[in-house]
Amino acid sequence: MSAVLTRHPQRNALRLELRQNQILRGMPQPAWDHLESRVEIAEFRKGDQLVHQGTQEMEQFFILAGILKRVVSNSEGREMILRFAAENDMDTSYAAWRLKTPVPYSIVAVTKVRVARLPMPQWVEFIERHGDVKARFEYEVMRLMSEVMAHTITLHLLDAPGRLARFRRKHAEYLGRRSRATAPARPSDSGRREPTTKGKPRATTSSSSSRGAS
Repeated sequence: MSAVLTRHPQRNALRLELRQNQILRGMPQPAWDHLESRVEIAEFRKGDQLVHQGTQEMEQFFILAGILKRVVSNSEGREMILRFAAENDMDTSYAAWRLKTPVPYSIVAVTKVRVARLPMPQWVEFIERHGDVKARFEYEVMRLMSEVMAHTITLHLLDAPGRLARFRRKHAEYLGRRSRATAPARPSDSGRREPTTKGKPRATTSSSSSRGAS
């Protein structure tokens, strides 16, 4: 079921849950009135994708119940979990919105999930009107990006031998050319020693013998 908060049958309980969110906590009543008239309450089953990797349809999510995860996958179907988020937390496509790029990850329900959500244009309009909320929100976005980067670097370091082996398999021909190109050059003919002549060596005239002959 999906409905705007102000028309939801459980709106009183949902209002209390939403007000526990760390980004929204402490807003003045006019800001709450503005937000509650626009935010939509939605429920998802375990495994449902709230956001698809590569999409340009971006949203802001406030988690009321359950757990979400960010996942990035490659063309081979391998997945990497970037982060988890639970009650009173949020997830967002805000950075991609600001950069005008597709969302680089999927957002997936780990359990049954209930969220309050807004299309990104409406959320951006809201925070532009409420500077204190914008400041807290953008700080949290930067903190999350830093955590995801640290997590990704750690996973890459742990998998360094495997990534090197995959690179060698994928670029075996290139590595072979590099090995041949960097091999020590064979000495040229000009650098070879002349072979010695068998038999009696040729006579040479020394300076002393030349003086004796004179």
